[in-house]
Amino acid sequence: MATPSVTTRVFGLLGAFDAYHRTLRLSEVADRASLPLSTAHRLVGELVAVGALRRLDNGEYVVGRRLWDLGMLAPVQTGLREAASPFLHDLYGATLETVHLAVRDGTEALYVDRLAGHRSVPIVSTIGSRLPLHATGVGKVLLAHAPTEVQRQVLEAPLRRFTRYTVTTAARVAQQLEQVRADGYATTVEEMSAGACSVAVPISVDDEVVAAVGFVVPDLRRTRPRLVAALQVAARGIARSLA
Repeated sequence: MATPSVTTRVFGLLGAFDAYHRTLRLSEVADRASLPLSTAHRLVGELVAVGALRRLDNGEYVVGRRLWDLGMLAPVQTGLREAASPFLHDLYGATLETVHLAVRDGTEALYVDRLAGHRSVPIVSTIGSRLPLHATGVGKVLLAHAPTEVQRQVLEAPLRRFTRYTVTTAARVAQQLEQVRADGYATTVEEMSAGACSVAVPISVDDEVVAAVGFVVPDLRRTRPRLVAALQVAARGIARSLA
């Protein structure tokens, strides 16, 4: 087996950090990257020196500002966020609810923008975070319109349970995806975190779903039609801007 290149090792170290591991000790970075502690120590030191990682006062490490600056240059960040920004602010201004903008990155939902609402609702996503497609509103939208191979990959893998309401049966998720395609929107009820519901719609350009926009709210029973209508208007506006 070929020895991993320095580039592969560096990206392995950076990949040790995710939405559930934002702060890591050196030993944890080494374990998650499958590297010897001495190698991890050397490479982490170099990453800290260039600002890709930052060492906290307690000795733990977090992702550095340099990576954030570089990430913001990616087309998925700049073009989509710029086109969507006025519409996201309109949605927020009309509802004061948390608004999400996400794209599919492999088998995860990548959150490229978020406006935090006024109400106290448990929110686990942040800009740049990745969450499973099967347990979020934007994720279900993106999965429903993903290629068949991606859907198969998600549904054949173990579906992680986050709350007692998370749907973890492949057949049931597949039924939900059919309903999403039929209705034109997706909803979740406390599937990602207790006390948080979501509703989302697709953003389509040239008949291809390129992103999803959604709300996270404490309850959908009375507000779903109004929120769906607002999201659909915004999605059409974003799509026109992108086109």
